[in-house]
Amino acid sequence: MRALPYVVAAAIAAPLALHTPAAAAGASVSGAPTAFTTVASNVAARTDRRPTNGGVYDRRAGKTFISWGGRFEDNYVQEYDHRTGRWSAPVKVAGGGNDTHNYPTIVQAGDGHLLVFRGMHNRELWVARSPEPHSIAGTWTDTEIPEGLGATYPMVVKAANGDIVVFVRETAGDLDPRYPSDFRPMKYVRSTDGGRTWASAETLTGERWVIAPRDRPDNMNEIYIGQLRYEPAAPGRPERVGIVYTLAGGGPEGHLHDRYHKNVYHVYFSPADLRFRSASGVDLGVAVDDAEQERHLKVVDTPLQTVNPRSPDYIQLVGATLGGHLPFAVWMRLDAAGVVHTHVTVRTPLGWHDREVASGLRVRDMERVDPLTWRVYTTSSDPAVTAVATYTLTAGLLWRPEATIPTPRPVQRVEVVDGYRDPARVILTGASSARPADVADGDIYVAGAPPRPRG
Repeated sequence: MRALPYVVAAAIAAPLALHTPAAAAGASVSGAPTAFTTVASNVAARTDRRPTNGGVYDRRAGKTFISWGGRFEDNYVQEYDHRTGRWSAPVKVAGGGNDTHNYPTIVQAGDGHLLVFRGMHNRELWVARSPEPHSIAGTWTDTEIPEGLGATYPMVVKAANGDIVVFVRETAGDLDPRYPSDFRPMKYVRSTDGGRTWASAETLTGERWVIAPRDRPDNMNEIYIGQLRYEPAAPGRPERVGIVYTLAGGGPEGHLHDRYHKNVYHVYFSPADLRFRSASGVDLGVAVDDAEQERHLKVVDTPLQTVNPRSPDYIQLVGATLGGHLPFAVWMRLDAAGVVHTHVTVRTPLGWHDREVASGLRVRDMERVDPLTWRVYTTSSDPAVTAVATYTLTAGLLWRPEATIPTPRPVQRVEVVDGYRDPARVILTGASSARPADVADGDIYVAGAPPRPRG
């Protein structure tokens, strides 16, 4: 690793051209998804789902399970049988309460049962459980998790030992009027028995909230996690979860919800000891406050964005290269005219290094290609463009156009299937024609590399 600073310095010095979506047109690199399937038509509603927990591959059953939000944001699942090459019909597992925030997130418990979580916007956390393992067939149970009171934006992690941790954001003021509307911290619940029973972070650690800036003079006390990503144990370090987030709040206008956005932060969470650590290894304990995040976790210090457009954007991506030694974040900012600019910020031996790599793109999700390279899925900031463009990101620094996935209609969300097996690699949720969740006319697509010919 002594040569690492020289490798990084050379990469930083290399010229990186800005690319628009058109730059990717016609490009083709081996490994990019090209097989495309419409698995459900005219069913998808507008969704606020983050790029996490959209689907999972079950190696034992030889099936891929996906989830998506239909009319009224009702939660649906489908399965793909890799042996027969067939998709099932959609199965409704829970109601969505006609709110775009109440989207599904799916994980498979150690016993093979599928769990679909949804946060009932600012109120409750629920989990639907499949009646049989390794299958979506039958009548699912739907149960509230009381420890998740006030939950929105569930993000799920399964540790190596089978423990399931669900991070949610709590709207504290809706539960206790003593808290202002722009105090919305993060907390989690954990199950050690496959999702049957749950314990809160407060029960486990004594801390009700685990990422909780409070009483900031700029009123930026809301957390918007863009993405979290599980990293299995590697030589010299235990398993961990990378988290990237931004702040929101009332800014100079006082205690108002989501009026302004500011800054990007990165932190690691350890499922084994329930502690948080910075990218540089600083142990922050079982909860992070404002002083700690400002001193140890800030990736980029951005100006307080005016009301419209807000910046940074709600979605940020997190990853790492070289065995986790170079963590990075991919995030979007909007300028005063509303133009989207894509940034990559990587932790090098010289500190965090930020660079704008593209304009006119919305980053959606990404997948690891090799120890140095990731594939980033993007959509155009032009809502009329009907394609998903992929780019490769090497060492968190080199951004290059790769390929396009043409789609019949515009796409609003992209999620890489956990542990995917082609051809069911990524879920592309088509855009609906209107924002309310009672309008459901978008398509559900799945893309991946085509099956290899036999013989």
